[in-house]
Amino acid sequence: MFYKTVSLLFLFGLFSANAQQNDSITKIDSTSHNLKFNYKQLIIPSVLIGYGVIGLESDQLLSFNHQIKDEVTEDIDEKITIDDFSQYAPAASVYALNAFGVKGKNNMRDRSVILVTSYAIMATTVLGLKSISHVERPDGSSNNSFPSGHTATAFMGAEFLYQEYKDKSIWYGIAGYAVATGTGLFRIYNNRHWLTDVAAGAGIGILSTKIAYWINPYITKKLFKSSVENKSTSMIMPFYNGQQYGLSFAKVF
Repeated sequence: MFYKTVSLLFLFGLFSANAQQNDSITKIDSTSHNLKFNYKQLIIPSVLIGYGVIGLESDQLLSFNHQIKDEVTEDIDEKITIDDFSQYAPAASVYALNAFGVKGKNNMRDRSVILVTSYAIMATTVLGLKSISHVERPDGSSNNSFPSGHTATAFMGAEFLYQEYKDKSIWYGIAGYAVATGTGLFRIYNNRHWLTDVAAGAGIGILSTKIAYWINPYITKKLFKSSVENKSTSMIMPFYNGQQYGLSFAKVF
């Protein structure tokens, strides 16, 4: 059962990257590219979020959750905490690739604004749902299981990586979604989340980044009234250590 779930989630991740290959973009200025709204882009995140929400009350999906948990606890004795780090890998890869000369769609300023916006939307949604859903974790440690924040962070970053590099190669996005899918699977593997938590987190992460790209033209106009590039650039990176959310700031002159 667990291995079937692994295959299903991995295929969801790869399909999500490939299904978006024809996303259209519009150029706002000489440095910023933004995603044009298309209702078809809502399908995959809506399905994932819908599965998670329905699973809160569906006896059949709740039973499936417990079947997966029983198999995980029966066959797996040792936890692997790589998910605490892999959740950040897709978003960090965008900055790493740029540092090594593989330029993405947007410059440092614009992609940082998009990333911070994505993270703000994602974190607000995840924390809000956790505070009202009160779903017990599979390991019984707390009542804030739904949705998975680690998975939401990972899929937010995967969509960010995909959008920044889809014009270079689709494989950047596929790699990001593979890492994000692995993060979600490790949340189940480590008995920290139900499948429905992970599915909803994935959908929230993807949708948060899409919204950030859609509204970026308006945010950019408010924050940067002049289109002239400053000589200095700033970067804000979010972090989540399993208990706390936060932001780190760096400025390059």
